[in-house]
Amino acid sequence: MKSPYEIIERPLVTEKSMAGAEKGKYTFRVHKDANKIEIAQAVAKVFSVEVVGVNTMIVKGKKRRMGRHREGKTADWKKAIVSLKPGNKIDVFEGM
Repeated sequence: MKSPYEIIERPLVTEKSMAGAEKGKYTFRVHKDANKIEIAQAVAKVFSVEVVGVNTMIVKGKKRRMGRHREGKTADWKKAIVSLKPGNKIDVFEGM
């Protein structure tokens, strides 16, 4: 089993994720091999909150230029939107 700190890579701070945080939905970049159960347990353990649900999606990497002719691609990654029980909140998103 992976450490909770290996599963949760970092919180995603965007306009859309901050709007969701006000409704109790927090967005994280997570390890690509992590499943919903592992993500829920990791968030509950790290932030001491009660998780109600987890939605995940694979974000496809974008094509990028690598010099003049060569084309590359950024890595695919996994995003998780974690819904918390009403009354719980995560302080990482406060003040951002």
